[in-house]
Amino acid sequence: MEKAPPTKRPRYDTALRAEALRLASESRSTLAAARALNIDAKRIYAWQKAAQPPVPTDPAEAAEVRALRAANKRLAQELDILKKAIAIFSHPPAL
Repeated sequence: MEKAPPTKRPRYDTALRAEALRLASESRSTLAAARALNIDAKRIYAWQKAAQPPVPTDPAEAAEVRALRAANKRLAQELDILKKAIAIFSHPPAL
């Protein structure tokens, strides 16, 4: 009984990684970007984590950085909601 030869992992160049990160950030859905590029979503999550700057070693600074990142994410979501609301309310009602 023979074993099948091991398959090689696909290699992704930096251009594809950058495109995947751009799609994931623009669409606000890493899963959608993974489906569009036919890449495993876990791989894109790992690329996103690697692209973030490291958290400082000082506990006080690290807590502040985490809080600022969370606030930034929340504000970005609020901005997206407001943009969608403007798009909806800028159209005159159809009679």
